[in-house]
Amino acid sequence: MTLSLDSIAIPDIHQQAPLSGRKAKLSDIEAIHELIGYWAARGQMLVRSRALLAETIRDFQLIFAEAHEDQVGGLAGVCGLHLLAPDLAEVRGLAIHPNMQGRGLGKQLVAACEQEAREIDLPALFAWTYQQVFFEKCGFTRIDKTHLHPKVWSECQRCAFFENCNEIAMLRVLE
Repeated sequence: MTLSLDSIAIPDIHQQAPLSGRKAKLSDIEAIHELIGYWAARGQMLVRSRALLAETIRDFQLIFAEAHEDQVGGLAGVCGLHLLAPDLAEVRGLAIHPNMQGRGLGKQLVAACEQEAREIDLPALFAWTYQQVFFEKCGFTRIDKTHLHPKVWSECQRCAFFENCNEIAMLRVLE
């Protein structure tokens, strides 16, 4: 069984499935593309092309649900940490399987990105989001878009919604 919207389909993984986490591999691109595409089709995030996922595959942390009873396993969550400048990285592509919502996986993935940022001495994390409350719970603060690092804007110029962006800019200073 799959959950779908138009041509976007993701496995119907079980909420109680055992979970495991790891860094993404090239063989994960299709599953990442499908999960992000599932939420992008609902207007909850921006779609990421397979080519962009391949270019940035080393940015992503994954959580997998193992096969459980009569249901298949699959990608439960994904989140990336993309270095933008020596003093800033973007938390991007955060998507949690709809069956796995409310289990703390999003917070776990953001925390993994934060830990990685601390390990390389990054002083701050940034995120574009439609989910302000979630990121506030992760320690981020809403900021004015006009105060963004110039590198953020160079990335934004590639976006189809650049002229009409309605995402919220969030910042977390790491102490």
